[in-house]
Amino acid sequence: MNKKIEPAHKTENDAFFWMRDPDFVPPLRGCDLDACAKKEISDLRITDLCMLLNTFLEAATGLTKAKAAIVRTLLPDETLQVISSIGLSKKKPEAIHRMKLACENCDKDAFQNGMCATDIKFCEVRANDHLHHEFLSVISIPLKNHHSSESPLGIFTLFFDTPQTSSGKATNMAATLATLMGSLIEHILSSREVKRAELLMERQSIANEIHDSLAQTLNYARMNTTLLGDAVRHNNEVMATKYLCNIEESLEISQKAVRSLITDFRSEMDPAGLLHALQTLTEKFRQQYDITLDCSIRVADLDLPLEYEIQTYHIVHEALSNIAKHSNSSHARLIVDHLCGYYVFTVEDNGIGTFSQVEGHYGIAIMRERAHRIGGEIKATSAKGLGTCIQLFFPEPEVNWRRLDD
Repeated sequence: MNKKIEPAHKTENDAFFWMRDPDFVPPLRGCDLDACAKKEISDLRITDLCMLLNTFLEAATGLTKAKAAIVRTLLPDETLQVISSIGLSKKKPEAIHRMKLACENCDKDAFQNGMCATDIKFCEVRANDHLHHEFLSVISIPLKNHHSSESPLGIFTLFFDTPQTSSGKATNMAATLATLMGSLIEHILSSREVKRAELLMERQSIANEIHDSLAQTLNYARMNTTLLGDAVRHNNEVMATKYLCNIEESLEISQKAVRSLITDFRSEMDPAGLLHALQTLTEKFRQQYDITLDCSIRVADLDLPLEYEIQTYHIVHEALSNIAKHSNSSHARLIVDHLCGYYVFTVEDNGIGTFSQVEGHYGIAIMRERAHRIGGEIKATSAKGLGTCIQLFFPEPEVNWRRLDD
């Protein structure tokens, strides 16, 4: 399962490269692995953004008299991933699932500043792509990113069974629709960021209340410390034991409260979302450690409840920290993917492979506890001399999770 082959990744310092992706075998939920794989290829994940874009594409094809339409968003590695489509054969999703941005036009810079309206048979790129054989022409327009002029948000493409020109009515209409679509995507992403910031502020408020409640417990412990000292001076063993038990109980309560405060409420989560937070985390790792860290994000639109984002972030953070402290590795990688209805986060290294899988081990125990909070699991594999792989996976939340959270 999941045997996708990656291009060899080499560095200037040595010839190490990853041979393939880590295996992922999901829990069987009423279907075998073959059925699960087919479902992964054929079904687009439905998010609030996807549903709106589907409606938008229906209107776009009606207005322009196009036969099909597709919206692909730009991933960090400059590949395009489908987020919404209409009118395309479901038998060919693998052809449109991922492709390089440069494949959209022979002149990438010119395309980013304008559009491409061409007959397919005259386009060297599309003429060799069997996806386009059922159509005569296409109009492709970059979705402008108003926050960054260096790269577009994605690509909006319309497919026709009639010839199209760069100055035709359909092309002008498509350009207007692309502007509206880009604004729609930016608005949804911005709204998510605002909502996330509000939730983080709310959690910070709760953290302050918890912090205040610690004062009473610590004050109680301090009082018992004074009483313990008096009992020791008077050789009162019975009272000394009593006060010592009270102190230990107070410290245990305080420790649990502090751990909850730090791990749950004072989160390092970036208001821009989990993907942005993980990219920032990997950049800091590269700056701090002499370990080559590859980051492969293969999810175009990661829309998760805040609790999922926080727990996932901390699990990845802990896994990377373990690599830096204990692995003695030269290379590591983080892979974010969506497979068979599961979000999968894999952190792997090529180190000495001494990771402890014992349940009582503090690091793995905390990671598993976090995963269970969001209905997920942790798979940890380690072999001496072959490195360690930590894999977090959880089923995608219900479609209406946002409405339920609100």
